[in-house]
Amino acid sequence: MGSMDRSKKRIQLRKKALVHFALCFVMGFFTGFAPHSTATLFSHRRADRQPVTGISFHPAAPVEQVVEPDGEAVDRSLIEIPRSAAVAAVAPAPGDDSDDPPPSAEGSVEAQPPSRRLLIIVTTTRADDRFQGALLLRLAHTLRLVPPPLLWIVVQAYAEAPATAAMLRTTGVIYRHLTFKENFTDPAAEADHQRNVALSHVEYHRLTGIVHFAGASNAYDLRFFEEIREIEAFGTWPVAMVSTNRKRVVVDGPVCRASRVEGWILKDSSNDKRLLPTGTDMNPKPPKINISGFAFNSSILWDPERWGRPTSLPDTSQDSIKFVHEVILEDETKLKCLPADCSRIMVWHLYTPRAIPLPFHDRSQAKS
Repeated sequence: MGSMDRSKKRIQLRKKALVHFALCFVMGFFTGFAPHSTATLFSHRRADRQPVTGISFHPAAPVEQVVEPDGEAVDRSLIEIPRSAAVAAVAPAPGDDSDDPPPSAEGSVEAQPPSRRLLIIVTTTRADDRFQGALLLRLAHTLRLVPPPLLWIVVQAYAEAPATAAMLRTTGVIYRHLTFKENFTDPAAEADHQRNVALSHVEYHRLTGIVHFAGASNAYDLRFFEEIREIEAFGTWPVAMVSTNRKRVVVDGPVCRASRVEGWILKDSSNDKRLLPTGTDMNPKPPKINISGFAFNSSILWDPERWGRPTSLPDTSQDSIKFVHEVILEDETKLKCLPADCSRIMVWHLYTPRAIPLPFHDRSQAKS
């Protein structure tokens, strides 16, 4: 009996060994037909997660920035404005074993368009201007046609800001909406204060570019914006001031030759058909340049030595617009005429009637 039990156990062990051998053989046989790769059931998910081979920078969307007069902290991420919408160089992906060498620095620079200077367009407002909303919207459509980079700074009284802010959000133009709470009875003093608010903002945030004061009622030749991008320090040009009610056109600005200022004119051209001014029309130096008739490099506000201006002068941060006027008029050799011979008008300023209170009897008729 004992020998029979031992023989049965040996047979069972042999059967188990044969079964195990058969299973291993079958698994090995079918495994040999599988592809030699690391593909898994989740390979379709991995395919969606390709390594990043390059990063591109796109123009920022319109951003509203209302700055309070008490100097609240400003998000620095809203202040950084690229000089142009440049595309970063494409870097090879990790683990890329291709034999192609990376593109040279010279080739990548040639492939990219030349960078443009940032244009900083400053516009002041008036509460008594009944056409202000329409004029701002018209100017916004003009600025929208200008190639980037461009920043539009609109300055306005705090009480009037909400309605304008709603309109600015729909323009598609990158802008800053600055406000102030001071009250003024003199429109000229209020306009200068608004310009100082804008220049203080530019200086505080070191916004490097070409500053131009664009009135809401200005009309522009689009070639003008590409011209002022070529300004290194200061630029000037003639402005045509048009009055529809009086049917009058006055040309205010420089007389130029080969990009150099030879004199200044303030000439009524309504009935004068002469194209070229005479010696009697010119003045050696104007008391003040038309606010829409010049542009300047913003770095003069915080780096005057770069443009030959001593830093030992009294602090002018409280009246930056006066400082800019003084710098421009003290040395006309730094001025660049646009265009070179000032033979073409590219900026028109349209005078519009202000809101006038109705007499008492007219009000009663209007109500009825």
